[in-house]
Amino acid sequence: MKLLIVSSSQREGSQSAKVAQYLLDTNTLFDEANHLELCRYSLPFWDGDSQTKSANGSVWPFISQQVKQADALVLITPEWGGMASPLLKNFLLMCENQETAHKPALLVSVVSGISGAYPIAELRMNALKNNKLVATPDHLIIRNVTDVLNTATAESDREYDLRERVNYSVHMLHQYAKALRPIRQRHASTPYPKQQEYVYGM
Repeated sequence: MKLLIVSSSQREGSQSAKVAQYLLDTNTLFDEANHLELCRYSLPFWDGDSQTKSANGSVWPFISQQVKQADALVLITPEWGGMASPLLKNFLLMCENQETAHKPALLVSVVSGISGAYPIAELRMNALKNNKLVATPDHLIIRNVTDVLNTATAESDREYDLRERVNYSVHMLHQYAKALRPIRQRHASTPYPKQQEYVYGM
């Protein structure tokens, strides 16, 4: 089972990347885990034309391959002005359902203060319609992120509880990944009649 962790801050060395690295370092369930830090790649701005994704030496084919190979994704976004990262929204617009359909995704919001719920609500509402990712019922909001996940062990009871919640959420993501893999296999081998007519959500 392969896990792809996508962090989507537009700044290198971000707290979102720190959380991604924590998930990478503590992974014990997935056979392989990789971190894709979107700000390190010059992704084209999605304009609705699929040719744009591969034009002029675009890195999208490389990223697309990582998404295709993954059995589950973690999508990490900072909260900026109550919104999810533009980089993440652009990434999700570029994903086609051949790469993402019926794969589970754990949504993670990172915030320096005590908010963080709005990006989760935004992603659940409008980011998964056509790529057909399946958001798990659990999500994570890493509040006061500069104060947590900085050391090998928890430095407070609150951080200990947070790490336990992270462990549980990743455990459930792994369970969903195992459960959804046969669905994807059947979807490919025995497609629904006129399946191509329903590639977009309503």
